[in-house]
Amino acid sequence: MAKEIIFTPDAPKAVGPYVQAIKSNGMVYCSGQLGIDVEAGSLAEGVEAQAHCSMKNLGAVLKAAGCCYKNVVKTLIFLTDMNDFAAVNKVYESYFGGDFPARSCVQVAKLPLGGLVEIECVAEV
Repeated sequence: MAKEIIFTPDAPKAVGPYVQAIKSNGMVYCSGQLGIDVEAGSLAEGVEAQAHCSMKNLGAVLKAAGCCYKNVVKTLIFLTDMNDFAAVNKVYESYFGGDFPARSCVQVAKLPLGGLVEIECVAEV
């Protein structure tokens, strides 16, 4: 079982001892992406902007792994405030265009760097 580390400069570098993604046995396991604006090098302002950045960052990692949003089979969304659920759903929905993967969404006490949202996914290659 070979595994390939996926890295792209088009998404933020890991903020800890992990990688952006691992490709193994026809699957891509993407680490959670915070709402970091890659060009600015910092968190975007507000939950909607962070959700867009999280999804764009996931898209960049997926592309580096040879796939895209349509290949995603499972996502997990972490929110620091479940009151942001509807706003994040609206952003999230725009990236899948109706072909939605399975998903979980949970509220957490805190995210790295003071993030408001973090999204991770698993995709088929």
